Amino acid sequence: MKNKKKQNIPYYFNYKNVLLIQNFMASSSKIIPKRLNRLSSKKQRYLSKAIKNARLVSFLPFVRLINY
Repeated sequence: MKNKKKQNIPYYFNYKNVLLIQNFMASSSKIIPKRLNRLSSKKQRYLSKAIKNARLVSFLPFVRLINY
């Protein structure tokens, strides 16, 4: 299996940078796993903490409601 190229992203994620964080979330507001993000373990931890902080401050929703 070929090694996929890692993404070139900032060293740390800021919870205030919502546009950057939303790129690493699914449409249902779930955090995408690191094997799909192609992030290192350290950056994935920074990302998940930033997303959780943004949710607590109400910059991001916890769950997106789907209209049927």
